[in-house]
Amino acid sequence: MQWVKEHARPDSGFRGAYFSGSTVGLPDDAELSPFSDVDIVVVTAEPDPPAKPGKLRFRGALLEVTYLSWDDLSSADAVLSSYHLAGSFRCDTVIDDPTGHLRGLRADVSRRFAERSWVRRRCLDAERRIGTRLAAFDASAPFHEQVTAWLFPTGVTTHVLLVAALRNPTVRLRYPAARAVLTDHGLARRYPELLELLGCARLSAERTGHHLDELARTFDVAAQVARTPFFFTSDITAAARPIAIDGSRHLIERGDHREAVFWITATFARCHTVLAADAPDQHLARLPAFREAVADLGVTSTGDLLHRAEEVIGFLPRLRQTAEEILAANTDIIG
Repeated sequence: MQWVKEHARPDSGFRGAYFSGSTVGLPDDAELSPFSDVDIVVVTAEPDPPAKPGKLRFRGALLEVTYLSWDDLSSADAVLSSYHLAGSFRCDTVIDDPTGHLRGLRADVSRRFAERSWVRRRCLDAERRIGTRLAAFDASAPFHEQVTAWLFPTGVTTHVLLVAALRNPTVRLRYPAARAVLTDHGLARRYPELLELLGCARLSAERTGHHLDELARTFDVAAQVARTPFFFTSDITAAARPIAIDGSRHLIERGDHREAVFWITATFARCHTVLAADAPDQHLARLPAFREAVADLGVTSTGDLLHRAEEVIGFLPRLRQTAEEILAANTDIIG
């Protein structure tokens, strides 16, 4: 891949690169959605990798570049245990491999990827992430950061199910993907439980569209004033607008307005993190629209978020049971 050749390979710490994310497993002739990017992971010898460049345009394509330490890929067992790493090595995703380690890793991981014991371990890895992140909730943080701290672990409930089904634990499209998994396994009746945890089970398309319109206004302001580096900074840029705004609108228009809520809310909260740091006056001016959006999810205070976090924790045994039912029914599971 030309970007890797020009921008990553010359670094002395470069150890390889591979594709990740939603493009993994797509046919070679598949047309990339205008609402998606191409995820590239650059492996570096540095134990503390540099901040990810994030989204960038290269020869007409929107890339999402992330750096990963060589230490995180030390063994096939370590990768097989990690729900966010293993999926990238189930098929041939290696772009550049000067040491040969990545291709060897890929061969080992792909051979054992569908073994029941490893799939179950990855499900538990995702489940642990939910509990760990909710336990770290900081009630003294600004409200928009509190929303982020509740939202993302809540969204990982979908990843537990996707991992059990050997599906890609996608980010923006996690809810429609989880719905498809549950439907495929005769468990469609469980899907509303995930929406209830998020608070959008009865949200209308009209209200979701209204919140997206307000997000678009906030997004454009945040993208213009952003200066402080955050790990998600490249998600709040003009280049990323087709994904954050247009992609969400596409979901609403096709009838998946409830499935659009997760990324709308996540992007809204991140925009306010940017505005609070770089344009406090705009942060205050746009805050009522954000609060209105999360109020429609049943969240108006820190107390609400703490209560909702407890609900998610209480749901974990039920989630684990559903994942086990998917594992039991999945004919692609080995062992």
